Amino acid sequence: MELTILAASGATGLELTRQALARGHTVTAVARNPDRLTLADSPRLLRVAADVRVPHSIAAALAGQKVVLSGLGNARGAKPGALTAGARAVVAAAPQRVIWLGAFGTGPSAAAAGAATRTLLKLMGAELGDKVAADAAVLAAGGTVFHAGPLSNGPLSSTRRTVGLAEAPRRFFPARVSRATVAAAMLDEAEDAAFPGMIALPLERA
Repeated sequence: MELTILAASGATGLELTRQALARGHTVTAVARNPDRLTLADSPRLLRVAADVRVPHSIAAALAGQKVVLSGLGNARGAKPGALTAGARAVVAAAPQRVIWLGAFGTGPSAAAAGAATRTLLKLMGAELGDKVAADAAVLAAGGTVFHAGPLSNGPLSSTRRTVGLAEAPRRFFPARVSRATVAAAMLDEAEDAAFPGMIALPLERA
């Protein structure tokens, strides 16, 4: 498949790119500074410069692309609403499929996360509202939003699974999940859409 990965030089985006190439996909890796993408050159890897804070650059990078995966987060120094503007730019580019990374405990998954997690997330202030609005834009367009708990740099879980929001485990605090596991779940969704227009949760234990 031909995949486009946003924030490809970030921690999660880099893992998405690495695993996508390992699976044999052709990847357009989009980043503010593609030279920071620490992967060897490959005939199946195209590096493209674009910035979510400049929506028209995202639109240009996504022109004609069919499947887009995003590791975008709230960029340091970005104006309020930048993530939402980026999500809307992605949706406006009209790819066939969008797989977006969100955060467990925000928006639709807030109730499942519990009061303690909701209280902590409120400390994000305006960034929380930006995340919720960005997720909503993707969901409204039929995309899949992955809500992951705290991310770790651990290995890909051998017992990983992906569930819908209705099957979210009830815990006082959400379990940590490795970026490798999240990336694998997002790529699974790109290859075979199981949760279009829905929140999906990557889990590491049965």
